[in-house]
Amino acid sequence: MTPSRRRLAVLAAATTVALAAVSAGTAHADPPAEAPEQITNGDFSTGVSPWFSFGTGPLGVTDGQLCTTVAGGLANPWDAGIGQDAVALVAGAEYTLGFDVTATPGSNVTAVLQLGNAPYTGYYSVTAAATPTQQRVERTFVAPEDDERAQLIFQVGGAAEGQTVCLDNVSLRGGNPPEPYVPDTGPRVRVNQVGYLPGGPKNATVVTDATEALPWQLRAASGSVVASGTTTPRGVDPASAQNVHSVDFSGYRTPGQGLTLAVDGEVSHPFDISGALYERLRSDALQFFYIQRSGIAIDGDLVGDEYARPAGHLGVAPNQGDVDVPCQAGVCDYRLDVRGGWYDAGDHGKYVVNGGIATYQLLSTFERTKNAATAGFGTALGDGTLRLPERDNGVPDILDEARWELEFLLRMQVPAGKPLAGMAHHKIHDRNWTGLPLQPEDDPEPRELHPPSTAATLNLAAVAAQCARLFAPYDAAFAQRCGTAAKTAYAAAKANPTRYASPTDGNGGGAYDDSNVTDEFYWAAVELYLTTGERAYLTDLTASPHHTGDVFDARGFGWQSVAALGRLDLATVPNGLPATDLARVRASVTTAADGYLAEIQRQAYGLPMPGDAGSYFWGGNSNVINNAVVLATAFDLTREAKYRDGAVQAMDYIFGRNALNISYVTGWGEHAAENQHSRIFGHQLDPSMPKPPVGSLAGGPNAALQDPFVEQLLAGCAPMFCFVDDIASYSTNEVAINWNSALTWISSFLADQGDASAVPAPTCSVSYTNYGFWQGGTGFTAQVAIRNTGTSAVNGWTARFAFTGDAKVREAWTAKVTQAGATVTAKNESYNARINPGGTVTFGFNATTGPGANPDPALVTVNGSPCTVS
Repeated sequence: MTPSRRRLAVLAAATTVALAAVSAGTAHADPPAEAPEQITNGDFSTGVSPWFSFGTGPLGVTDGQLCTTVAGGLANPWDAGIGQDAVALVAGAEYTLGFDVTATPGSNVTAVLQLGNAPYTGYYSVTAAATPTQQRVERTFVAPEDDERAQLIFQVGGAAEGQTVCLDNVSLRGGNPPEPYVPDTGPRVRVNQVGYLPGGPKNATVVTDATEALPWQLRAASGSVVASGTTTPRGVDPASAQNVHSVDFSGYRTPGQGLTLAVDGEVSHPFDISGALYERLRSDALQFFYIQRSGIAIDGDLVGDEYARPAGHLGVAPNQGDVDVPCQAGVCDYRLDVRGGWYDAGDHGKYVVNGGIATYQLLSTFERTKNAATAGFGTALGDGTLRLPERDNGVPDILDEARWELEFLLRMQVPAGKPLAGMAHHKIHDRNWTGLPLQPEDDPEPRELHPPSTAATLNLAAVAAQCARLFAPYDAAFAQRCGTAAKTAYAAAKANPTRYASPTDGNGGGAYDDSNVTDEFYWAAVELYLTTGERAYLTDLTASPHHTGDVFDARGFGWQSVAALGRLDLATVPNGLPATDLARVRASVTTAADGYLAEIQRQAYGLPMPGDAGSYFWGGNSNVINNAVVLATAFDLTREAKYRDGAVQAMDYIFGRNALNISYVTGWGEHAAENQHSRIFGHQLDPSMPKPPVGSLAGGPNAALQDPFVEQLLAGCAPMFCFVDDIASYSTNEVAINWNSALTWISSFLADQGDASAVPAPTCSVSYTNYGFWQGGTGFTAQVAIRNTGTSAVNGWTARFAFTGDAKVREAWTAKVTQAGATVTAKNESYNARINPGGTVTFGFNATTGPGANPDPALVTVNGSPCTVS
């Protein structure tokens, strides 16, 4: 996520309370000259940060002053403001508040020190009648309460005329010097606190001053030693600035619960060794999306009473709703119903470009089940596997969840007959930033559509094309609607290739700007080609520089870099690429995966990400996981265990094998994040509100320190330490749909690996022959030949494969053939149940199909084991 999209502005109180500094008749002196300064960058010599604003124009520094514009006619002074968070106050201590101020043509400006969240209790305030002539305001007061995270807000609204307001030399002296922040990192032995797969890699990191190898012990829950060895010194790790050793206990494969690792007088958090470690994570990660839904009441009977809430943004007061939303001034002359979808992150905005990659990853999680040998053709993601209101409707629940966002994305398309018809509006969110916490149904801000953008339009085209092929077996009408929207959006983007979202359009919601959309064009062309098989899309994707370029960055992919999505799908979804081109595409995935494996070996904490500060950025945890997705995809393509093991090991970092010894997934691990930045999950600020639900991923360390809370708290941090589990830190500790979508994809992969035992060699081969379309193109005839390449006879066989699109078997011969969704199951007849070594059986079928692509399946299993497909 880009920094501009999270510049949080917390609303000032609706009432301002000016408290008496001391009791009547009591005098007090100013704080001493050496009293500590509580305001950061009060002279604006280092720019705008960490100041924020709401209800104003952009902040800027002019002639050394912080200046902004304020519209006239705002109803209240607190409807616009300039502020700083994390101001420390000590009850009974004396403070001097001072500032220089101008307002042109002139207006009252009120400085308020207040509680930083509802009910925004005022501690002290002073009002200045500001004019174009700069004046100095200074007042001394006694703080009435302790508050480590108070806010200083300059209320600048309420004037009849528009104003230009400037501040300088803002100071709050007094109290105590800030206490140095020292995170509690627990035991110096850092492990995956969830655990390890029996046959998979098992690694840990030890923080120690020792430079020579140390003995280690793996202990059962009873305390008995079950394995031992010596550490490998790694020296000082650049990402953490710690001297560390690594431990490899992969040789121990016995399942158990509550194991610990003891090294250098320290004992790790407990963990398990089990083949069932990640089964629940798959549903936990997915359940996040239902709780994040907009436009629907969240049912406490499904997800727990603490998460129950009325529908948000349906126009029920105080909401102004998403059912009839106007554009920003000057953008359009129509209104749209854009209800539904997921709230993007910690705010109530909905963004097409972030919704695009999040929806893609949910759809991809399901599509993987058609083509990956360990995915079991989607049984674990089927209907009834999630706690959703749509469960038991005959559609896999993960598709039901993706559809909630897809319907919103389709509603964001510019209607026919309007300028830029077919394009997609970039985003919809509040006109002004709202406070924290705030449940969706209580949001009073007007909602606005923002201008269409090429990036948003191509995101719509890509995921709508995915929708068309994946929903075809379940809802033909919706699939057709998606397909039409995808083609319309792609054509509109080609006609308007350079409509970029403005980087300054960040009031009330993030800008999500992106001025290079060549990767979005590539991704959309790929998805449309995979769905339709049409040559025009093949021409476009092969002409793209991304088709042969290196799309797998060392620091992963994300919403702003989506060429990797197209490459991964071309490599895994059956298609008609020429064999040499397909081989090159698949080789690019394994080459990237080899690079990530090498990085895992270089990193003392074993993650597939470089150790420099530039690799720890906003939402970086999702990029770590996306690199694990590439490793997992390489395993699906090659069945080489090294890639599976790399993907599994990469997740150790997420679940606690890191410098802070914290699991970044709520509810997973002995010490896990639980205060992620969110207006909905505001428990840290309001105990009546819930914590983030189990399975919520925190954004992770961000060395740029892009919010005021961490900018002051963590100055000078080593990259891996640039994180704090506090709701105030939106740049390190937010939740977001595109982060949980990455977690969803990889957790489904992990759950599919069972005990991660050795990968068996295939003992069958399959030849799938499509004899071509019938006259009129409404169907085709195919034959499947199964050959036993093993050394033992097969007595009874069941073959399975999945169609890419809407094909349906009509009749079959020499096998009992059924179909559920896209998955075809063929069982032997009594007379052909036995296949001797070297022997072959065949069966055939007729199938109906629509006009889309109908490639041969890439995966055929016999009795659950994958065969070599020719």
